[in-house]
Amino acid sequence: MAPPFTWWGGKETQRGTPVVVKMENPNNWSMVELETPSEDDSFLLTKGEKVKNKNAKQLTWVLLLKAHKAAGCLTSIASALFSFGSVIRRRVATGKTDSSTSNSWFYSCIKVFVWFSLILLGFEIAAYYKGWHFNTYDLHIQHLYTLANPLAVKGVFDLLYSIWVVVRVEYFAPILKSLANVCIVLFFIQSLDRLILCLGCLWIRIWKIKPVLKDGPVDLEDGDGGYYPMVLVQIPMCNEKEVYQQAIAAMSSLEWPKSKLLIQILDDSDDSTTQMLIKEEVHKWQKDGVNIVYRHRVIREGYKAGNLKSAMNCSYVKDYEFVAIFDADFQPSPDFLKRTVPYFKDNEDIGLVQARWSFVNKEENLLTRLQHINLAFHFEVEQQVNGIFLNFFGFNGTAGVWRIKALEGSGGWLERTTVEDMDIAVRAHLHGWKFIFLNDVECQCEVPESYEAYRKQQHRWHSRPMQLFRLCFPAIVESNISIWKKGNLIFLFFLLRKLILPFYSFTLFCIILPMTMFVPEATLPTWVVSYIPATMSFLNILPSPKSFPFIVPYLLFENTMSVTKFNAMISGLFQLGSSYEWIVTKKSGRSSEGDLSLLVDEKPKHQRGTSEPNLGDLKEEIKQKARKSSWKKKHNRIYTKELALAFLLLTAAVRSLLSAQGIHFYFLLFQGISFLLVGLDLIGEQVD
Repeated sequence: MAPPFTWWGGKETQRGTPVVVKMENPNNWSMVELETPSEDDSFLLTKGEKVKNKNAKQLTWVLLLKAHKAAGCLTSIASALFSFGSVIRRRVATGKTDSSTSNSWFYSCIKVFVWFSLILLGFEIAAYYKGWHFNTYDLHIQHLYTLANPLAVKGVFDLLYSIWVVVRVEYFAPILKSLANVCIVLFFIQSLDRLILCLGCLWIRIWKIKPVLKDGPVDLEDGDGGYYPMVLVQIPMCNEKEVYQQAIAAMSSLEWPKSKLLIQILDDSDDSTTQMLIKEEVHKWQKDGVNIVYRHRVIREGYKAGNLKSAMNCSYVKDYEFVAIFDADFQPSPDFLKRTVPYFKDNEDIGLVQARWSFVNKEENLLTRLQHINLAFHFEVEQQVNGIFLNFFGFNGTAGVWRIKALEGSGGWLERTTVEDMDIAVRAHLHGWKFIFLNDVECQCEVPESYEAYRKQQHRWHSRPMQLFRLCFPAIVESNISIWKKGNLIFLFFLLRKLILPFYSFTLFCIILPMTMFVPEATLPTWVVSYIPATMSFLNILPSPKSFPFIVPYLLFENTMSVTKFNAMISGLFQLGSSYEWIVTKKSGRSSEGDLSLLVDEKPKHQRGTSEPNLGDLKEEIKQKARKSSWKKKHNRIYTKELALAFLLLTAAVRSLLSAQGIHFYFLLFQGISFLLVGLDLIGEQVD
């Protein structure tokens, strides 16, 4: 006879050893304690009393404990749902949507897929309750029999569903299978590239390979005996009221002979208040003896490229040998130039020395943490490996020092694209210049804290490279560099890393996978749904091991961002209107642990005495008004493309339940929830 089943685990308990339930406070279930009875308790209890105690006390109170836990869970879930509902109501009430792209062709295509999936879901649910659980062959035979015997048709629905099954088998399934196979091949190519990069990074770490100075290590304490060529520092900015002060303070604190250093503040601001604040800040540092100048363009032609080009046309630039470029939110350490410029000495073929970025707000919220994973892989793996083994990588647009001769010899800054950093890097590489990446030299900056700013930044970063590829392709083919360097530029630098990744990620997981739920003949294998995203996420997160707890949110968020990247890639490839837009990424003005505020406070006090009366109070009042006005403009938005794809994925998840496809259901469910959260702008900075 089989042993009796017990609800707590199905194991046979030791006879004669019951469990006594003790309570310190009957009104507080959390104080319930289960313990083995003492010998005295066992002696006093008869066999009948033991059974009664087990049934009446142990089971009752343990069930009450379970009920208490369940009530707590239900309360937490209800509270979370209530908060979520409140957020949705606020989003809908404000009416702030991503109107700039809601009427685009891309959004229209997504809406077609959503409506198509809803119609098919209705068909499938009706067929399921009708008992239509035939396989493909049976439905095909039934359809042929129906065509041969029209009188045998029992209803319109049966006829329509049988026609739909044959259509999906003969037409839709082959198309989806072909697209899926293409995406899988692209995934293997992409994975091979990522794996080679990771192995290269591992090789660099094991053998401690890094760029070496010809004259040995730099003595940062060396005074007049060091290598001090003429260096120009440029800070292009546009309406950067949040970060202008800390940027100017950081550049003015660079350790370099004043007679051999000039700082250019290249202000493209169209706001008069911001212009006045920046100009006054420059004037204060000039009084402190810093060699710094202020330049303002009335007409912002060419955006950042035009700003840099205009500054390089100044007559005094010919006296300088190198130019260091920093965006307004970057805060280099005082010894930055001492750790980068010496690599140019006796290396006449070096055109660029690029430093690594570090982030002061990488732990601000979930969005900044996920961005840090991507950027850590970019610098630790991509930039470092390409710099060591190829002497070429994409200029990051900031935190780099250029040889002015290399800039001018490669054609200078061109206004033909808004990825001027990648443009000049490609042209310099075609002219034979080599690049050095310093992974141990960091320059602090900040990443976007709101999804709106991050989304616009990613759109710019992924649309312009495809536009640049169209412009540079003839020059690459006709250049005098070796064939393998041409292949690296075309297939690896542009196509594989800028086009293929967003294409297969979006197509496979946002279109093909949900559609295969309605075309089960083309259902993706389980290993495709599980191993492909897991492998990509694992390789990307290797350079930042502290981020491993966020690997699942990172996986889901990267698939969500593939929509923006795919849309941007198509816009740049076919030169659509959005590929020419330039939007300055919003900054929060976070300093590096308060160091820059201390630099500002260390200015001589006599400067205040030479200022006009109450000028400091006036500036502070203007800053307060500017800060308040900027906060008034902030708001969370509703993103229609992401919400539409959330409904598509969740609809496909419901359809997968009818087929009992476990891994497909969970992937679609969590991916749909991810799209929903992003579509409601709940991933980054929240504005009350």
